[in-house]
Amino acid sequence: MSTTLLDVRAVRARFSALDRRLAFFDGPGGTQCPDEVIDAITRYLREDNANIGAPYETSVRTVELIEGARAAAGRFLSCHPDEVAFGQSMTSLNFLLTRALGRQLERGDEIVCTRLDHDANVAPWLALAEDLGVVVRFAGVHDDLSLDLDDLESQLSERTRVVAFPIASNAVGTTPDVARVVELAHGAGALAWADAVHYGPHGRIDVSGWDVDVLLCSPYKYFGPHMGLAFGKREFLESLQPYKVRPSDNYPVGNRFQHGTSQHELLAGFVAAVEYVESLGWEAMVGHETMLGQRFLDGVPDAVDLYGLPTMEGRVPTFAFNLPGRSSEDAATELAAREIAVWHGDYYAIEIMKLLGLEGTGAVRAGFVHYNTLDEVDRLLTALDELC
Repeated sequence: MSTTLLDVRAVRARFSALDRRLAFFDGPGGTQCPDEVIDAITRYLREDNANIGAPYETSVRTVELIEGARAAAGRFLSCHPDEVAFGQSMTSLNFLLTRALGRQLERGDEIVCTRLDHDANVAPWLALAEDLGVVVRFAGVHDDLSLDLDDLESQLSERTRVVAFPIASNAVGTTPDVARVVELAHGAGALAWADAVHYGPHGRIDVSGWDVDVLLCSPYKYFGPHMGLAFGKREFLESLQPYKVRPSDNYPVGNRFQHGTSQHELLAGFVAAVEYVESLGWEAMVGHETMLGQRFLDGVPDAVDLYGLPTMEGRVPTFAFNLPGRSSEDAATELAAREIAVWHGDYYAIEIMKLLGLEGTGAVRAGFVHYNTLDEVDRLLTALDELC
């Protein structure tokens, strides 16, 4: 566990949204924003709102904002600022990137996904299978819902073009061995195509160290506004022929994968979100989250059906579970009545729900981030004990 302690009281003071009794365990669906993010968005709209390409001051400052946002994205992802693209959402960016890659694919080419994937890194490949006749395969998981790397390796062939995988499961919290997945993908001559949406608030993203070819994430999952962010290796992005309007700049290369005018006010919020994370540091944030997750695992009632790893090793503090005799929707509703915010359903993690036999019913999901407290976790545990 981290030796750097997080001052949670000081953290929460930076979030007006947290000044209420409601315990936000809905972070996997979207985190709250610190006030500095909200202020940055409103400040841009009040003082700098403009389109780019004009000589007057607000347009010039908007260009400077875009450059600053690229720099912030480069720091957050550990890549060159030119290799990033901003968009409406991770899903929209992934459809755009996969569709561009589809121009290079042939019938019979293979895409390997995992049973842990969110559908945003599955459905685009299934769409290409329908259109082009490529084959989509799925690597399985062990009983503890960790990724079965042997099965993944067995799925690879000379026709494999992409291995699509999550850095962390948005449903059950599993964190696959990124280095090994990338090694297997590149060993087969395939692209390593990573979904870091759920991992974003839980640890440092290092696309350079991981050597992934593509990585996508969502700033609204790490204390920023609703938008998407994508990374692609420069040489790979330059090899693609994107779907875009003709006057759109080709450089920086990431710009080729952005449609139309950017959401400039959201870019201002994104920069503030990155600076917020940098002000705390990952060591303190991860250490606090680990403590919260362990508190939950130590106290969860025996009657609760918990899906996934039973320790904090190999996972982030996101937990899927069901209560005896209750649907996931009923349990989430009961918890909401106790001012505890959790999700229910499948959260677009369709494949893992099929595997667990929960298709159509799903599970309750509670996810902890650094602004949650031990007292809030205890409230959740007490409520689960009462509901059981």
